[in-house]
Amino acid sequence: MSITLQEVEHIAHLSRLALSDEQKAKMTETLGKILNFANELQELDVENVAPTTHSLPLKNVLRDDEPRTWLTQEEALSHAPQSENGHFKVPAVMEG
Repeated sequence: MSITLQEVEHIAHLSRLALSDEQKAKMTETLGKILNFANELQELDVENVAPTTHSLPLKNVLRDDEPRTWLTQEEALSHAPQSENGHFKVPAVMEG
């Protein structure tokens, strides 16, 4: 499959790209190669190939869910510049 200069100009227009004549010619060639490669991929027999979600056979990459000791509310608030009634106090974002 090939792509025409007019199609490259249309794509550039939709993308809001200003391309020189040299860039348009280069993009015509490059996009043509990409489309040809995509067509080659379409011809591959993948009937017996299982679908994958990842290129590597990953199992569980998450850490074990084990109980941990966390900061208490008082410890967390002790690092805050301001606190009030057991909460962080921050400047108002919107005026009501």
